[in-house]
Amino acid sequence: MKKYIPYIITLAAITGLVVITGNRVHAQTADSLLTDSVDQSEFPQITAQPVDQVVPIGANAVLSVQANNADGYQWLCNGIPLDGQTNSTLTIENVGVSSAGSYSCNISQSGGDPVPTRAASLNVVMTSSVVSGQPIVVFGLPKVSNGVQGTCPGKYAGYINFTKTISQGWGWAPSTNTTTIFTASDGSGRKDTVVTYLGEYGDTGCNQTIVTIPNLPPSPVYRFTIFFPKNVPTTNYPIVLTGFNQ
Repeated sequence: MKKYIPYIITLAAITGLVVITGNRVHAQTADSLLTDSVDQSEFPQITAQPVDQVVPIGANAVLSVQANNADGYQWLCNGIPLDGQTNSTLTIENVGVSSAGSYSCNISQSGGDPVPTRAASLNVVMTSSVVSGQPIVVFGLPKVSNGVQGTCPGKYAGYINFTKTISQGWGWAPSTNTTTIFTASDGSGRKDTVVTYLGEYGDTGCNQTIVTIPNLPPSPVYRFTIFFPKNVPTTNYPIVLTGFNQ
């Protein structure tokens, strides 16, 4: 037995446990001995996440989170905590262009470690007229995300999705009260971006700075994305939709 003592001491220091059976020394790690899972029943558990929204300028935006075992909330805009916004619901009154961004909430229980929600995108809409089919300008916050997607848009350093939730109608509908060709274009005048569209029925299009949807359009509603090959803006950025209804 003496010849096993050095091994026992070494293994005990490394694993915390040595089992000797017959003339064999068996080491068991702490992980292999854990048979009871950690009780998470009292940890904060998110049951409803904040959802993306598109809100007209001057309206109110309301975001909310639902969670079990949570008594602390802290809302953030673009990762920065919002002063005094410590309820499960966040109301942004009289939204403007500067209100567009990504909103999330850190939830906690009794001062414990925070659990973050998803980041919900808030797009802000400005129309030049209430007449159907007039240009619609939508502002969103670009996201830095290096990637590549086919030949168009190809490589990109960031993007903005201009979307609606299903409850808001999913996307923008081509107007039936205008003969204008349905187009979406980079609203800043920048020339190196790529604009894409996705129809509800799966039809897509992609081009530099502007895309044109066929007339008659295959889908009843459309979503749009602007891709930035480089130099991703850090401020809210517009797209112009012509020939669409909100």
